Amino acid sequence: MIQIDFSTSEQSKLFKEKESNPHARIRKKAEVLYLKSLNYRHKKIMEITRISRPTLSSYLKRYKADRLDFIRELNFYKQKSALDEYIPDLRAYFEEHPPQNSAEAEAIIEARTSLKRSPTQIREFLKRMGMKLRKTGYVPGKSCEKKKQEEQEEFKKKRLIPLLKEAKEGKRKVYFVDAAHFVMGAYLGFLWCFKRVFIKSSTGRKRYNVLGALDAITKDLIAVANEGYINANSICELFYQIVAQNEGILITIILDNARYQKCELVQNLAQELGIELVYLPSYSPHLNLIERLWKFVKKKCLYSKYYSNFTEFKNEIRNTLANLEDYKEETQTLLTLNFQTFKNVKTITV
Repeated sequence: MIQIDFSTSEQSKLFKEKESNPHARIRKKAEVLYLKSLNYRHKKIMEITRISRPTLSSYLKRYKADRLDFIRELNFYKQKSALDEYIPDLRAYFEEHPPQNSAEAEAIIEARTSLKRSPTQIREFLKRMGMKLRKTGYVPGKSCEKKKQEEQEEFKKKRLIPLLKEAKEGKRKVYFVDAAHFVMGAYLGFLWCFKRVFIKSSTGRKRYNVLGALDAITKDLIAVANEGYINANSICELFYQIVAQNEGILITIILDNARYQKCELVQNLAQELGIELVYLPSYSPHLNLIERLWKFVKKKCLYSKYYSNFTEFKNEIRNTLANLEDYKEETQTLLTLNFQTFKNVKTITV
């Protein structure tokens, strides 16, 4: 008979594995060895756990040699897939031509390997290669041009980061300015549901325009809104509000190259009020912090939501923007001063 000395600590760990380990094989081994630690006779252990004598003997020998490491190991025989030898080729192909669905992947794999597999097997194979069904993102096409990337990197290092450093030190206020146009209609999103859900769509094309200035440090928002158009007069109105809230403080406003933001009226007023205007490189929405806020507002107020009238639609957006402090936990990581570049992102060219 195989003799094993069990410590009190080992006995407790065996009991814990027997009761709570999620894997049935590990629970079985732990139960056998726990019964052994209680000095059950071998015949009784085999009756309780329904294992054979050779299996019991194997468990005891392995445990004596490897202790708890043996309990936690899982050595299943896994049949090798015939597709495995094609992984390098398929990985290289799918890197450049990601399939839209498993049916498309199935056709490609069959064409390149002459091996036919079911959609379920194809999905499992794609996962084994490290692929997932991911939502695509988009970037302005010209943002990925080498010259444009170099321009964006230079702006980020030589202008944006130094300004934000001064803002953190309290030497100036830095605001990111941009306009959002919220159109009343159906914005489709993702929902956990038992059946596919259909969202009612409002009629007409009414829109609520918000021109906002987001404080880079405090994340406070100053906004001008209307139901018509954002123009140079809207920018001037926003400038007056910003200055009124920051008397005697250096102010820098970072904004894009929209025509109404670069016109003579806006330039002259900024000079008169002592505001420094810093224009982003073209095709650089990812360097404008407030773009992330607009995305959050759309997700919070519009996606998978229906409003029966324009007033209700407008008030929901207003209330969200007026109470951003209530969403501080949700926006904390979203509005960090880390700015993505598209130097190393994967793009589809055809």
